[in-house]
Amino acid sequence: MACSASSTILSSNPTSFSCKSARSIASLNPSNKPFSQTLTIPKGFNGLKKPFQSRSISSSNSSSRRSFVVKATAADELPLVGNKAPDFEAEAVFDQEFVNVKLSEYIGKKYVILFFYPLDFTFVCPTEITAFSDRHEDFEKLNTEILGVSVDSFSHLAWVQTDRKSGGLGDLKYPLVSDITKSISKTYGVFIPDQGIALRGLFIIDKEGVIQHSTINNLAIGRSVDETMRTLQALQYVQENPDEVCPAGWKPGEKTMKPDTKLSKEYFSAI
Repeated sequence: MACSASSTILSSNPTSFSCKSARSIASLNPSNKPFSQTLTIPKGFNGLKKPFQSRSISSSNSSSRRSFVVKATAADELPLVGNKAPDFEAEAVFDQEFVNVKLSEYIGKKYVILFFYPLDFTFVCPTEITAFSDRHEDFEKLNTEILGVSVDSFSHLAWVQTDRKSGGLGDLKYPLVSDITKSISKTYGVFIPDQGIALRGLFIIDKEGVIQHSTINNLAIGRSVDETMRTLQALQYVQENPDEVCPAGWKPGEKTMKPDTKLSKEYFSAI
């Protein structure tokens, strides 16, 4: 079946997987070369004894803005900046419950910070996850939702029910998505085949569903919430002011630049 990045719909349900007009997941790593870094996997989590019911979670605010879409690559390539983010639907843990999350439900309503991490109950991961949760209110002010993703399943719930001082997460202010089939991680190009886990990938997706920023760290390197926030603010500024660009390290209130050989001199003469 032929597939395209802009129309990929993935299911992370452990009992099913569907691809509607989507490309083959296996084509994302044709060389099958192993990654050099390893990560110790904790003892398996046996799951919950009681069945659960899922509910849906989505955003409700909507607003319009100028288009800022850059055509970056062909549809059969990995999702890169300027392309539509591949859609997915999966179960997640939020507010001590199992919920259903679908990425496309945020289109036209919110920006999305989508970040991947290797495994629950590990070491660097909780420092990143709790740091994003502690800043969730700041992201909300920028009309942005946060979604964390790993290949774990029921252990998400056990982790949020574990106190931070014991290596847990405590209550989180955003969903942790279960990519138990590894389909989401593979489609976003962050999956490590020989270890069965994801690299520390982070994607900023705008309200049109377009990937506007991506960064991928190796397993031992944590990410900066401050830099993610700064990049998001710069993105939103240039989308609202399409005749301006943001120079290196730009923060709100600082001087921007006109992308013109003559007009840019105003910026350079002021620094």
